[in-house]
Amino acid sequence: MKRVLTGLIAVAALGLTGWFALHALGGKHPLASVAIPIRAPENLPDTPAEWRGRIDYRALDRQLTDLSQRPEMAGLAVAVVEDGELSFVRTYGFADKSTGARVTPQTLFRWASVSKTATGVLAAALATDGAVDLGRPVADLGTSLRLPGGAEARVTLDQLLAQRSGLTKNAYDEKLEEGQSPAALRASLAAAPLQCEPGTCHTYQNVAFDAASEILARAANESFGDAVEDRFFRPLGMVSAGYGMERLTGAKDWAKPHRGAQVRPIKEAYWRVPAAAGVESDIVDFATWMQAMMGNRPDVLPAPVLQIAHRPRVGTGRLYGGALRLATGDAAYGLGWRSFTYGGSRLEGHSGAVEGYRATMIFEPATRTGVVALWNSDWGFPFRIPFTVIDSYHKRDDAGWLDLSELPQPTGGAAKPNPVTAEPKR
Repeated sequence: MKRVLTGLIAVAALGLTGWFALHALGGKHPLASVAIPIRAPENLPDTPAEWRGRIDYRALDRQLTDLSQRPEMAGLAVAVVEDGELSFVRTYGFADKSTGARVTPQTLFRWASVSKTATGVLAAALATDGAVDLGRPVADLGTSLRLPGGAEARVTLDQLLAQRSGLTKNAYDEKLEEGQSPAALRASLAAAPLQCEPGTCHTYQNVAFDAASEILARAANESFGDAVEDRFFRPLGMVSAGYGMERLTGAKDWAKPHRGAQVRPIKEAYWRVPAAAGVESDIVDFATWMQAMMGNRPDVLPAPVLQIAHRPRVGTGRLYGGALRLATGDAAYGLGWRSFTYGGSRLEGHSGAVEGYRATMIFEPATRTGVVALWNSDWGFPFRIPFTVIDSYHKRDDAGWLDLSELPQPTGGAAKPNPVTAEPKR
């Protein structure tokens, strides 16, 4: 009996060792080759019996179910954090309409420009370490970026990450999508048109912003993706989160990009600017990231680091479109980080869009309540989800953000995307 018990203990120890080894290495390999530790079902609030709090989760679930059935949608994953705790996780629709594969809590989606939040906090963390100086001009920091009139000698890293390069919005994104080299494009930005004097206004960028991947990799003494994964994702237990197209497409469970019922070819362009749009993960790890951004994990992301990253540097135009544009105000940008007012409260986060994918992370710092959502279509209407949740938390009357009756009736073909986003390439 002793030998049997000893053997069982040894097997268990080996299993745990393997689990932790895979856990640690999860970000360095395609997920198909890594056994991802799955959270125990009883610990995931994905059934009505586990939804407790101020928010009317049953009503939310009904609204999301209806939303997911629109022809503009393919799949959808949503998680809610209420008072700092993960309180709701639900998935809807299809990861791949052509095969009928459903979205699960382990399905990987792209964060698109929500990836910029990881870049901002890495810069803040390295600045806190003394490894990089946010106040130094980018020309001194080892980057391929060149700006009109030699402005790279004046624009600081802080200004670059706050989108104050002065370049016209989304400069050279179309050339990136054509397959041109990001480094070559950054060098050629010296001849690009300006929207304002560099350093004086907010102009949203991807190619220029990704100069941070060069600068921060040099400061961290490892590749940019590894620096984020090693410093944040792995310590937070975000084993599904990481960088690179092969990491997504090599996974066993990933959401294919769709336009209506059609699966679209996946494009690598924005993975080549990882600081701007390189992250993918499942919905639960996305929620874990939001909790860390709320300050729930000071062991990994201390308050001073978050304060540096989140502090508004420059005012921006209003976000979104239509009714949401009118309902929000006082928008500002920090280091890869947005903030704005809604319903008398300050909200923070970021949203993102690349072809076939959308992502949003919006929360209220004062109550540590917010939403992450990921979906694999080009439709902008689901960007309204966080506002429905925030209203429910505060017991406000339903503003109708998810009221589908205002939309055209579904037809045999997919409806045109509803333009509610502010920036099509975020």
